[in-house]
Amino acid sequence: MKIRKAIIPIAGKGTRFLPATKEIAKEIIPIINVPMIHYIVEEAVNAGVEQIIFVTSSGKYSVEDYFDRNQELEAFLERNNKTKELELIKRIGSMVSVTSVRQKEQLGLGHAVLMAKEMIGNEPFAVLLGDDIVINDIPAIRQLMNVSEENHGAAVIGVMEVPPEDTSKYGIVKGDFITDRTLRMTGMVEKPSSKDAPTNLATPGRYILTPEIFSILEKIPRGAGNEYQLTDAINVLCQKKDVFAHKFIGERFDTGNVHGYLDATIDFALKNPETRDQMISSIRTRLNKYGITL
Repeated sequence: MKIRKAIIPIAGKGTRFLPATKEIAKEIIPIINVPMIHYIVEEAVNAGVEQIIFVTSSGKYSVEDYFDRNQELEAFLERNNKTKELELIKRIGSMVSVTSVRQKEQLGLGHAVLMAKEMIGNEPFAVLLGDDIVINDIPAIRQLMNVSEENHGAAVIGVMEVPPEDTSKYGIVKGDFITDRTLRMTGMVEKPSSKDAPTNLATPGRYILTPEIFSILEKIPRGAGNEYQLTDAINVLCQKKDVFAHKFIGERFDTGNVHGYLDATIDFALKNPETRDQMISSIRTRLNKYGITL
């Protein structure tokens, strides 16, 4: 079955970006002039997703507004002959159908996914975390869709290799490779130490899931952090049917923290011909200003 819907959980408070997130949603903070969330939605749309379901909390209205039409702004741009800007704004406002559901308590990723159950219905769906931007010509979530289609619509978890010392930051998968990049999973471990990690294959926030996951999420107890963990539900699903993990191809930026956000900003500026020279000049000027030699 074609995957038409994607859940993007954005209910978190963005405390690592305070004080900015006191008044604005973290997902709207721009990388140069494009909000973080735009890249996540664009990946889903480019993969063929037709409907985005945001799992939100209070103060996230600006994310939905960003993907809505702004007739007043469009009229202003048209009156002032700003054709390029007008086309851009219209394209954003019509790129995908957007709905939302509130997560009134932040009780974990599993709980966030469960909040969208009624909107998903009885069909497979994608989950993309709003903190993780992955850049590649073939969208990362599309790569997972392809693996799912090749394996009779099975659930597929996107993974990447991480240094052993970083396994404690992620869910880590275990299983057996069936191709160079795909494993048949036997389970997952949530944030294991390097000595306890079964592999170094981490889950940075891309999933293809089947609707069976909802009944599992309704039954699992609270896990790590006293929250309902998607990892625990996937472990149960692994015991019932085939679940796969796939090493997607692409460059990933963790924009959920300031360091990752800075990396993305510099990288995107250097890749864009319109900003590359200015970024290089700015870096050189400031290195000289502060007496820093590389």
